[in-house]
Amino acid sequence: MFSQASTLQSPSGATLALRHEPARGAARGILLISHGLAEHSARYADFAARMASEGFHVHTHDHRGHGLTTAPDAPRGQFAPKNGISKVVADMRAVRDHAAARHPGLPVVLFGHSMGGLLALAFAEAHPGAIDALAVWNSNLAPGLSGRVAQAVLAVERMLKGSDVPSGVLPRLTFAAWGRSIANRRTDFDWLSHDPAEVDAYVADPDCGFDVNVSMWIDIFAVTFAGAAGQGLSRLPGRLPVHLAGGEEDPATDYGRAIHAFARRLKKSRLEDVTTTVYRGMRHETLKESRHLREPAVDAFAGWCRLVAGERTRAPEHA
Repeated sequence: MFSQASTLQSPSGATLALRHEPARGAARGILLISHGLAEHSARYADFAARMASEGFHVHTHDHRGHGLTTAPDAPRGQFAPKNGISKVVADMRAVRDHAAARHPGLPVVLFGHSMGGLLALAFAEAHPGAIDALAVWNSNLAPGLSGRVAQAVLAVERMLKGSDVPSGVLPRLTFAAWGRSIANRRTDFDWLSHDPAEVDAYVADPDCGFDVNVSMWIDIFAVTFAGAAGQGLSRLPGRLPVHLAGGEEDPATDYGRAIHAFARRLKKSRLEDVTTTVYRGMRHETLKESRHLREPAVDAFAGWCRLVAGERTRAPEHA
């Protein structure tokens, strides 16, 4: 069952907590899910069940420093002391290869939420032949000057206290600031969703909302700027279908403006098939929004997945 994680050994040295929801009926493809910061893969059970009903074998895992995944160099809140993103991408490659071996010949769609979207883009740039479509939801790939300021702050923190301790500043510049932006908020995490039950579940989950180390914050901003840079984007196949989504009420993406900005950058980088939707009334977690908001977004994504899977069969990889 999806809620019961199995394990997969990664070449990076991590023991990955892996979850799988098998396709129901005739299989159309494989969907890989990359979760966000300070959460875990079990939160995607409903989404996985829906996509399985659409004919997709769903595979997801807990990233390093999250959930049930373990690694000698990755305590909670840290990818790794060095080469963190490279190790995260190696873990993602291990999951992709595991899924492709179990379901040979099926097209592979990679979906990432928030931080998971940043990592999904990094994976697509590192292994452009390994996937057939990419979905990046609720991710800020246009952090601009505020992102550079955050990097400077993190450099000072690393110099003063090291990188293997929680940042004292970044949570205030991100989670706390986003929480304060919600008028008449009931909790500090109302910026995630309009649905009180989903917000309460996040707050009550011991594997959500935890502090992350300075090194992880440094890795996140580094991969953000590298992923959106021209050199990285030039590695993406021009015909790779890309699905971007976000919310107009999401402070983490500058109220959707970062989604549109990244879409423009993709199109300037010769990407031919970019689908972009910024939903009115949505906050940060599209998949955890109130049902009347969430369901149309998931319906649209399922339709896009059916379309791109129908157009592609898995060809031999060249990169």
